[in-house]
Amino acid sequence: MTPSPNPPDATAPTAPEVRPRTEAAVVDSRMPSVGVVIPTRGDRPDELRAAVWAALDQDYDGRISVVIVVDGATPELVAEQVADIIVPCEGKADLHDVRVLPNRLSPGLPGARNTGIAACDTDLIAFCDDDDEWLPGKLAAQTSALAGGAEFASCAIEVEYGRRRLPRLAGTETVTKADLARSRMVMVHSSTFVFRRGTLWVDESAPAGQNEDWDLALRAAKRRPIAHVDRPLVRVRWGGSHYVARWADRIAGLEWMLARHPELAVDPRGAARIYGQLAFHHAALGRRREAGRWALRTFAARFGEPRAPIALAVAAGLIPASTVLALLHHRGHGI
Repeated sequence: MTPSPNPPDATAPTAPEVRPRTEAAVVDSRMPSVGVVIPTRGDRPDELRAAVWAALDQDYDGRISVVIVVDGATPELVAEQVADIIVPCEGKADLHDVRVLPNRLSPGLPGARNTGIAACDTDLIAFCDDDDEWLPGKLAAQTSALAGGAEFASCAIEVEYGRRRLPRLAGTETVTKADLARSRMVMVHSSTFVFRRGTLWVDESAPAGQNEDWDLALRAAKRRPIAHVDRPLVRVRWGGSHYVARWADRIAGLEWMLARHPELAVDPRGAARIYGQLAFHHAALGRRREAGRWALRTFAARFGEPRAPIALAVAAGLIPASTVLALLHHRGHGI
């Protein structure tokens, strides 16, 4: 579902607005203003504070407006969680503001993101998950990449899992719809997204919010190739996701993507990857017959796809699905 451009009361906070308290500065009007949408459930206050601080602390002279959208908790609670860290960078008071809003659209991540988009009056929209962190130089690099006429930008990421930090690069400065059909491209991550306001909304029909970011990137790439800054400028923390082990939701999300984007089944490598994931998720749920059926479809699409034998091993009880994920995450990869 695509929301109306101005949902009722979407910009009205239910908690006091929190603003930095520093010396005044002058916004460079030549730089695009950026609205940073950070959805949260209010259960990761330390990570949320780090995400907000990293956005405000960007070396960027355009206006940065952070919109924290609360889903499943009270905005007042979240405002208290971040109030102590909104005393940032000297000389940037007029450049930055922070608002805490309730999710006023459909419950879940897509509705929260759209609530944030609707609340922004900025030139650009950027996303950041509440457990991720922008690294120095992100906004400057991506706004520069957008200056060439692109509508949507991403960047490489640094995956943090336990004590390990591993960069994931794309090896390209342009991401096309064919690239995203062939591979999910983990580095085209929602916390890297920057796009022109008014061009895109998140599809709220995504089941349990699964793959809404992949869908958004694909729709963006169909409009115009994505400008990609192939340097790790966002730290993505794995292991604490609310969705990491919701196997049934993952199955529904992949089936939704196949129905919404039929081209995903055309590229043999891309199709085999998705079928292999479906085999693995069914295996994790103990559904051996379904896992075997999807594994056969995987082999038919591309015999060398490694997810099929992994799924069969899980289905046979040779290794737990959680162990497979832990081993992959240790290397900066997912299933």
